Amino acid sequence: MTILADVAGDWTGANGFRLMPQDPFAESLATLTLATAAGGHMTTVAYTWAHPADGPQQGLLALGSGEEPGAVVGLWSDSWHQQPAARTLPGTVRDGGVVELEADYGGGWRWRIIIDATGATLQLRMDNVIPADRATAEVAAGPYPAMLMTLRRR
Repeated sequence: MTILADVAGDWTGANGFRLMPQDPFAESLATLTLATAAGGHMTTVAYTWAHPADGPQQGLLALGSGEEPGAVVGLWSDSWHQQPAARTLPGTVRDGGVVELEADYGGGWRWRIIIDATGATLQLRMDNVIPADRATAEVAAGPYPAMLMTLRRR
């Protein structure tokens, strides 16, 4: 199974970033290049965005099929979110072009990456998932979008 091969190419658009769910999104320009690799057995997703204080950032996500049907394994690094070590994220791919990956990054906190290529745009969404024991009256447990990239083909 070649993951997202039908949407390979160059994409451009906007990215919204926020640290906490009550923060407003800081908007920046974004680019994304999706390519197949390793004879069609893997897919790479290279993207750029800008942090409001720390400037230009880049990330890379490599996707491959997992052991079970519909399973995906991702290897991810981002110059702001996930560095210096890359993180592995297991996940799934659904018919129609939605990839969802998720991994724990400490103390019950989770990071979720969703690539949705089902419409006229490609969306790369990164959710921070707040554990129930860290929820407050102001900040609910569960996922919230920390990054939301909406892109169109160049």
